[in-house]
Amino acid sequence: MRRYLFPLIIGILGCAILVSLGLWQLRRMDWKEDMIAQIQSRIGGAPVALPANLDPSMKYLPVLVSGQTTGQEIDVLSGTREQGGGYQVVSGFVTDDGRRILLDRGFVDQDHKRDPRPATRLEVAGNLHWPNEKGSATPEPNLTENIWFARDVPAMAKALGTEPVLVVVAEARGDLQGVAPMPVAVEGIPNNHLSYAAQWFMIAVAWAGMTVALIWRIRQRQF
Repeated sequence: MRRYLFPLIIGILGCAILVSLGLWQLRRMDWKEDMIAQIQSRIGGAPVALPANLDPSMKYLPVLVSGQTTGQEIDVLSGTREQGGGYQVVSGFVTDDGRRILLDRGFVDQDHKRDPRPATRLEVAGNLHWPNEKGSATPEPNLTENIWFARDVPAMAKALGTEPVLVVVAEARGDLQGVAPMPVAVEGIPNNHLSYAAQWFMIAVAWAGMTVALIWRIRQRQF
């Protein structure tokens, strides 16, 4: 029995740790699904007028804004499944009460990046957003070609002379100038916890199998 004791203890401890990691991932999945449901509920809520004081805690708040684009824009590298690669058009926008904000108008494909989009009046229903897309590996914007690689609200606001406030268009009335709205959606929020849990459980099964095989080899050597 002494020969079996050490591998048995290691096997049981290893399986217990791996199973606990899988169960933790399942709890994380439940938490993430609840969070996504709350975000979806907020995205689809009744829109309100743009609040006077804004901060990132208001992320996803549905708002109504009307005014005019400035004719200045930032093109953020993007893509869709249907149209492939292209750009998200982020325009400067002056509201009817004189506020200057950022407006994510939506998507254009690569062939229409350089189409003229002069100032135009729009009435917009959309959502406030402070996307966290810029990471340490994100390249700096190519200002010569007006190509950005992430929506960086403070940097875009500085470039276009607006408040650091971004409204993502869900619906708009007016001349859309060929830009297709890309509303905020929960599909972009990662939720891979089920697959992570399955991986931990599979490793636990493999660990248990290796433990059984080791004990079997020790037993065979005795004979």
